[in-house]
Amino acid sequence: MDILWIVESLGEAATAALFGLITGVIFGVAAQRSRFCLRAATVEFGRFQMGDRVAVWLLTFSTALVWVQAAELSGLMQAEDARMMAVPGSWSGAILGGLLFGCGMVLARGCSGRLLVLGATGNLRSIISGLIFAVVAQMSLSGWLSPFRDRLAALWITSGGRNLNLEAAVGLPDWGGLILGLGIAVFALELSRRQQIGWTRLVFASGVGFAVAVGWVLTYALSQVAFDPVQIESATFTGPSAHTLMFFLERNPVLEFDVGLVPGVFIGAFAASWFKGEFKFQGFEDEANMRRAMLGAALMGFGGMLAGGCAIGAGVTGGSIFVGTAWLALFCMWVGAIVTDRMVDYSAE
Repeated sequence: MDILWIVESLGEAATAALFGLITGVIFGVAAQRSRFCLRAATVEFGRFQMGDRVAVWLLTFSTALVWVQAAELSGLMQAEDARMMAVPGSWSGAILGGLLFGCGMVLARGCSGRLLVLGATGNLRSIISGLIFAVVAQMSLSGWLSPFRDRLAALWITSGGRNLNLEAAVGLPDWGGLILGLGIAVFALELSRRQQIGWTRLVFASGVGFAVAVGWVLTYALSQVAFDPVQIESATFTGPSAHTLMFFLERNPVLEFDVGLVPGVFIGAFAASWFKGEFKFQGFEDEANMRRAMLGAALMGFGGMLAGGCAIGAGVTGGSIFVGTAWLALFCMWVGAIVTDRMVDYSAE
C-alpha cells in the first residue's frame, strides 16, 4: 500500500478516517462472527467455568499481542510513539474507571464494543445503550462530568510525564511480548480444543486481535508521511464514540481515525450478520431490563473515559503495547464485572 499516494490523493484527515474505516470493518466482521465479548468471558470465569467465551477472549488478546509485537519488531510501528504511551497515565483512573466499566458492562450485558456490534445486527437495546454510552462519554470528556473525571484522574498519575511501559519495567527483552503472546495463544487453543470450538470461530477471534494490529500499523505509517502531527492509535470505543457523535452534531466536523472506526465496525458487523442470516430486530425485554441497561451504559461511558479506554481500548489495544495503566484498568474491569455478576445475576439464580 502506497501511503504517500493515498495521502496526496485524499488528504491527511480523510486518509486517517479511511484507515479507521478499514480497521473498523475488520473488527466488526471478526467480532460478530466470533461472538467476542469481555463481559461474557468475565461472567464465565467468575462462575469458575473455563468455557468458550474465555477461550475466545484469550485468543483475541494473545493474537493482538503477537501481531502488534511482531509489527514492532519488524519496524512497522513504534509503541513508544503511541498516544496512550506518550502521555501521563492515571493509576487512580484505571482503578476507579475500570471498576465502574466492569460493573456497567455486566448491567448493560455487553461492553461498548459489543454493544456496537450487536446494534449492527438489529439489537435495538444495544443501540439505545450505545447512544447513552456515547453521550455520557462526551460529557466526561468535555462536558459537565469532565471536572469530576479530571479530579479523580489526578489523584494518582504515572511519573516521568509518560505512561509506564510494563515490558520495560519488568525487564523483558524486545521479543518478550511476542513470546508471552504465543504462550497465551497456545493455552487458548488448548482450551478451545477442549471446548470443541470450530476453526471458523477461532479464525475470526484472532481477526479481532489482527484488527488492533492493523490500526496501529496504519496510523504509524500515516504519521511517518503526514505534514501535521498524527496520533498513533488503534481500536477503542470510548473516545471514538464521543467523537463520532459530535461529528454528526457539529457544523464543521473534522475527519479523523475515530470517525472512520465506529461506522466501520457497524458496517462490518451488519454485513457479517446479514450474509449469515443473523440480522434480527430485538428490543428490551421489560422496563426493568431497560433501566438496567441504561444505567450500565452510563457507568461505562464515565468509567471508560476515566480509565483511559474501554474493554477493547485498554483491555486489548493498550494491553498489546504493554501500557501500564491499560493492564491495570483491564484487571479492574474483570474484578468489577465478576463482583457485579455475583451481586446482581448469580445470586438471583
